[in-house]
Amino acid sequence: MQTGSVTTPFGRRPVTLALVRRQIETSEIRPGKATDKWKVFRDASEARELLGLQDRSLAVLDALLSFYPDNELRQDAQLIVFPSNAQLTLRAHGIAGATLRRHLALLIDAGLIVRKDSANGKRYARKDKAGAVESAFGFDLSPLLMRADELAVMAQQVVADRFALRRARENLTICRRDVRKLISAAIEEGAPGDWEGIEAMYVGLVGRIPRAPTLSDVNSILDEMGLLQQEIVNILEMLEKDKNNGTNAAHNEQHLQNSNTESTFEFEPSSRNEQGATAVGNDRPKRESVRNFPLSMVTRACPEIAMYGPGGTIGGWREMMVAAVVVRSMLGVSPSAYQEACEVMGPENAATAMACILERAGHITSPGGYLRDLTRKAARDEFSLGPMLMALLKAASDSGLKAG
Repeated sequence: MQTGSVTTPFGRRPVTLALVRRQIETSEIRPGKATDKWKVFRDASEARELLGLQDRSLAVLDALLSFYPDNELRQDAQLIVFPSNAQLTLRAHGIAGATLRRHLALLIDAGLIVRKDSANGKRYARKDKAGAVESAFGFDLSPLLMRADELAVMAQQVVADRFALRRARENLTICRRDVRKLISAAIEEGAPGDWEGIEAMYVGLVGRIPRAPTLSDVNSILDEMGLLQQEIVNILEMLEKDKNNGTNAAHNEQHLQNSNTESTFEFEPSSRNEQGATAVGNDRPKRESVRNFPLSMVTRACPEIAMYGPGGTIGGWREMMVAAVVVRSMLGVSPSAYQEACEVMGPENAATAMACILERAGHITSPGGYLRDLTRKAARDEFSLGPMLMALLKAASDSGLKAG
């Protein structure tokens, strides 16, 4: 491979330290390294957005590679091509001269090719008596060989991100459909609830979807849409339970009136510790476990909690719970109040509740009393963290829109 020393561009084109660094790096390509030039081209095409390239840039790169005679780029070969601008224009499908120069500069800035200019700026090759190329001046393709593995990884990441975006958009479409139809069914059938408010939240979420959303945009909206869907399902489930409880109560009352009061239950547990036993005088069944919300959603709704995590960050639920204990102490919430919240809501949801309280600390007179009140409501199935998180997410979104 012809490398020589570091060279500078001809004429008024400036030299940059990045250009110098690339020329040095190309001289250090692993001996014996080789790769298929069209595979590298395909990888660069997949990764064009990450490289800052346009379709015309790829057409020019394709034209440059077509002037290299072999299909394989090798470390021990001469990797400089020297077509004239007229030849490049012809193979790049008639691209204009000014456009050609602009996209050649983009390929150089992206680190895919390097100029090796002659003394007068012309592109040509000098051959020995046997006809072999002794030295050449033009465009060096060595960076493509040097970065072949890197470009392959970038291409794989782009493909994976594209697949993830497509899957996330499909999930969002299904979730939107479900929420829309659940709200319509509840309104049409006259189910009790603030369905106008819920519909307004749905419309607000749909209105925040960008015309060309990124994966982050879709995941953010999907988290909130999924939370709204879960709240709707919870409301409908509670309405169904209330309806069933009312029916069962009427049935049981009639059954007791018609039953023999001296009859006994043959399947009554003999011990309070056996399955199905309840405390004396407590006819309320044991509360089911509360649904946990995604940590990413919690930290997005409650960003203040992050600074209290180990090292000022929160990377998992364990760190979230450590931060919640710090916040509990800082806000003056008693250990017993927090312990009770953990027992009723679960440790993850108790930590989430502390994060929400921290976020609204300026509006809460007694954080400890507020947490106890939430815990009592949660024990009666009268409280869910969902609406609180959604309100904080909406406030954060509105704040971001105003700041923008």
